[in-house]
Formats: sequence, C-alpha cells, structure tokens
Amino acid sequence: MHGAVQGVGFRWWTRSRALELGLAGSATNLSDGRVQVVAEGPRTNCERLLTVLRSGGSPGRVDHVAERWSEPKGGLTGFVER
Repeated sequence: MHGAVQGVGFRWWTRSRALELGLAGSATNLSDGRVQVVAEGPRTNCERLLTVLRSGGSPGRVDHVAERWSEPKGGLTGFVER
C-alpha cells in the first residue's frame, strides 16, 4: 500500500476487514512509509479485501495498491499487525 498509510490506524482497519473475510496474514509497516499486506485464504475473499483496500474507505490515504499473487503456503493463523 502506497500513500499516507502509517500512523493513521490503517493496519488495524485492514486487520479487521481481513478477519471479517476469514483471511489469515499480516499488515506490516515498512521503513519507506508503505504498508505490506499479506493475506491468505479463499481467492474470492482475497479479491474482496483488495477491493476494500482500493475503495478509499480506509483510514489515511491509499494512492496505489501493488499486488502479487502466489500459491498459499499455509501455516498462518489469525491476522496480525506488525
């Protein structure tokens, strides 16, 4: 996530949306000001999370969402803020 996404409750908000969708993973502040979101679960629910993240309804301001898909690795439980 690129934009004004640190220090505004964005990770907490993302965690809440991900848990509502039954996803596991994390939202992590990066040193360059971005937030990295890793989510695992049914693809349709991951796509829904992306839609919500792009919707403009989150805290702060999301300017750009870069996505990368990979095969699920498993082993994730819950959704954490880092």
